[in-house]
Amino acid sequence: MTLLHGKAWKFGDDVDTDVIIPARYLSTSDPEELAKHCMEDADPQFFSKIHPGDIMVARKNFGCGSSREHAPLAIKSAGISCVIADSFARIFYRNAINIGLPILESPEAAEAISEGDMVTVDLEKGLIKNETKGEKYYSAPFPEFMQEIISAGGLINYVKERLSEKS
Repeated sequence: MTLLHGKAWKFGDDVDTDVIIPARYLSTSDPEELAKHCMEDADPQFFSKIHPGDIMVARKNFGCGSSREHAPLAIKSAGISCVIADSFARIFYRNAINIGLPILESPEAAEAISEGDMVTVDLEKGLIKNETKGEKYYSAPFPEFMQEIISAGGLINYVKERLSEKS
């Protein structure tokens, strides 16, 4: 069972990839460097405030804008364990899964969770618990193959594992 637990960091509607990782930092693909600038334009202190395992929560259309893979990579490398939102831009959704960042669509959770709430997520069940408020919300659980991609740390690792099994 894959359980994630962390403090919620809340953002609004239409958080685009330029807010997630500003274009001025796209000259690098180094995950550690990208992490330092994650959400910098929304909150200049974001990286210094978060802890490994924390959870990002946003409203509708999270990850809109350009199709850069740097955005979910910056979030994951910063230590965020998952993102919960009302909805995601489709290309961001794909890029997040491809790098092994779990993202959950749950309008109810996105509305009810407040910044600072402690949240537990069961990825296998799609269950989101707001420990602070004593509430439960649901998201469609990932299909098994997507859970395997996320568990492997992303699509490249997943394919490498599958190829090594066949050798």
